[in-house]
Amino acid sequence: ARRLSLVVANGATLRGGAWASHCGGFSCCGARSFPNFTGSKDDRGTCQCSVILPDTTFPVERVERLEIIAQTISQKFEKEFSKVKEYVQLISVYEKKLSNLTVRIEIMEKDTISYTELDFELIKVEVREMEKLIKQLKVGFVGSSVIVDQLEVEIRNMTLLVEKLETLDKNNVLAIRRQIVALKNKLKECEDSKVGNLPALPPPPAPGLGGEGMPFYLLVPLGSCAHGGVVNISRPVTVQLNWKGFSYQYGAWGRDYSPQHPGKGLYWVAPLDTDGRTLRYYRIYNTLDDLLLYTNARENWIYYGQGGGLVVYKNNMYVNWYNTGNIAKVNLTTATVALTQTLPDAAYNNRFSYANVGWQDIDLAVDENGLWVTYATEASTGNMVISKLNDTTLEVLNTWHTKQYKPSVTNTFMVCGVLYATRTLNTRTEEIFYYYDTSTGKEGKLNIVMQKMKETLQSINYHPFEQKLFVYNDGYLLNYDLVFQQIPQ
Repeated sequence: ARRLSLVVANGATLRGGAWASHCGGFSCCGARSFPNFTGSKDDRGTCQCSVILPDTTFPVERVERLEIIAQTISQKFEKEFSKVKEYVQLISVYEKKLSNLTVRIEIMEKDTISYTELDFELIKVEVREMEKLIKQLKVGFVGSSVIVDQLEVEIRNMTLLVEKLETLDKNNVLAIRRQIVALKNKLKECEDSKVGNLPALPPPPAPGLGGEGMPFYLLVPLGSCAHGGVVNISRPVTVQLNWKGFSYQYGAWGRDYSPQHPGKGLYWVAPLDTDGRTLRYYRIYNTLDDLLLYTNARENWIYYGQGGGLVVYKNNMYVNWYNTGNIAKVNLTTATVALTQTLPDAAYNNRFSYANVGWQDIDLAVDENGLWVTYATEASTGNMVISKLNDTTLEVLNTWHTKQYKPSVTNTFMVCGVLYATRTLNTRTEEIFYYYDTSTGKEGKLNIVMQKMKETLQSINYHPFEQKLFVYNDGYLLNYDLVFQQIPQ
């Protein structure tokens, strides 16, 4: 409180803020008094009053500042609390994945059956993906990270355990298989070195040859069509899980091919949205190392493609445009749509898609001869139609009609003007069972077994220079080497 001394003559008026009164009115010198006022009169009758003013001024500015601080703290709390909830959900997901992997590895430890390289590779890829995710979680996590650290330790231990299991391989199946492959290669070299000595068993019938002759196997020059067609295929090589993760099971991937620069094409990966239909984002990598390390990627957005039947040719992406029977040509340098063209009479929007895979009514392909498209029409009653396209204008140059029903096929690819079709034998095996040769008009059956990592093959693309298949298998990126039948000289 503050004390204010006033000297007031009788009848004077005091004015202070919102109050005013006579000294006599307050009676500070009279009989009647107030707690906050004391006073007396001097010899001349002047009234002297002392006023105690309490410090009751309300601190509005301080309260407002306090409210702002409280609001800021509340907002920060809500933000951090939402992060905590998100981290709790992520940790729950990781724990479930970790538990699932733990059970699978325990089964592999205890069981007496043998496991292939694919079994080990699949688990290793999943563990690597979890390692990557847990590192991202640690970077974004603020505060106590005991649970995250524990998950990281368990994942690291699991990695060591998988490597140990693969090394031990109780039945030595992997080592034996490698020895068998080596022996087969030596036997093949021995047989090839004997001029005129042909294989004891004939290979599968080759497109365009009609089973005539007994040609032997030799390496075919890269990018060459001087062969009798595909007669065998390697085991799959797991390249990587797609960059969006486990949930994106549909999509396509491959390598750009240009006849002018056959060995210098970029790599591309295009996972579809989780609806298995819509293509919005894709990534481009200059090298395979960049793809493997998820580095130096160019991520582009388009509005937007449909299905996993896309290809890249001469630095342009060709894709079925969403909800139409049109093909769009997307320039990868500018990330813009250069051209769209309607594919005449083509059915679309899941009318005649592949078995087990939706939204691939229009499936584009590239081979040594250029750009192709496989589809079906109402007039063909669902049987596959093959068209050769002008890659500049997207006009149809030529068309062939097959007798193979498209929805009974799981996927197709083109090699040297020959269409090859696959079908499912079981959850781990496909079969290249059909071919159509556009140069002769002949079609027929094949029996080439094709192993797979997961159950469904979403797309298959062929690269002419590498002579490899680029397969999108339930989110995983696989490679296969093709074996061709040498035409006898």
